[in-house]
Amino acid sequence: MAGSTASLRAYVITRLLLMIPMLVILLTFTFLILRVAPGDPVSTIMGEHGDQTVINRVRDELGLNDPILVQYFTYLRDVFTGNMGTSILTSKPVFQEVSDRMPATLELTFASMIVASLMGIGLGVLAGTRRDRPADFGVRFFAAFAYNIPIFWLGLILKLVFAVNLGWFPVSGRFSPRLMPPPTVTGMYTIDSLLAGNLVDFADAVDHLILPSLTLGVVLAAFFARITRVNVIQMMNSDFVEAARARGIRRSSVFFRHALKNALVPVVTTMGLTFALLFSGAILTETIFSFEGMGRYVFLAISYRDYPAIQGAVVYYGIIMVVISLLIDIVNAFIDPRIRY
Repeated sequence: MAGSTASLRAYVITRLLLMIPMLVILLTFTFLILRVAPGDPVSTIMGEHGDQTVINRVRDELGLNDPILVQYFTYLRDVFTGNMGTSILTSKPVFQEVSDRMPATLELTFASMIVASLMGIGLGVLAGTRRDRPADFGVRFFAAFAYNIPIFWLGLILKLVFAVNLGWFPVSGRFSPRLMPPPTVTGMYTIDSLLAGNLVDFADAVDHLILPSLTLGVVLAAFFARITRVNVIQMMNSDFVEAARARGIRRSSVFFRHALKNALVPVVTTMGLTFALLFSGAILTETIFSFEGMGRYVFLAISYRDYPAIQGAVVYYGIIMVVISLLIDIVNAFIDPRIRY
């Protein structure tokens, strides 16, 4: 037991140390892409008829006329000291703007991941344990169909049918204007309303989350269903499962105690790797449902080449993705001890 704990601790420490170069590479790549692309934020915001003298003065104030290496090391210094700069477009601190919007995107992303995981793993287990039966064919058809649905199209259809025509869910927004949002603790309305003990606010926040999370979750659930099905079939046909069944152990016991646990290892890894897809899909979904998150903010920042805003958003996204990757690795190491060595 002590050796197992020590190996897990060493594995976690190693992964923590690897987070630093991963973030540096991500930040460097973002910095270079923004500088290599033609144009600059000041000219884009002021337009083609802007006064060149004013443009040059603003560029000097922002440090955009400095040598590229000076800009790069200034950028890294600011990031690692917690200074993300000021948005060129809004003249507000990027840290404040991103901090205000990121909880909404995280709330939507986590809700979508719950939908995708429950639906995808459930359907994948159903198909994998009933191979070549009607249930299996039904799941495979759903997976093939849903995975190719454009997110924006699905969002518009769900909004038109369930919000506009049937009126079952809100058309847009995160919270009803007739209610007072719960006191801000995390910025996520569902969690903050629970912390405040207000079930009415919680129900309203969930009501606004259902359609956006379904939009993102259904597409990803199709992918999870296919991955889970393949791994369940492989585990059910593996030697150790066949040996367990030969000893007279019930099929259900063999499945839940042996096959399912091993089948979920690659699925959990895939869930972590596809978390980024939810963030990219959240930009479209937030636009469709007027969900005040990072989607609109990033869209405007990219449109106007707002370097500090884009870089600040990437820093947040990068940190979240690295942390999610670390958590996924820890879960995998806990499920399968072989990963630690």
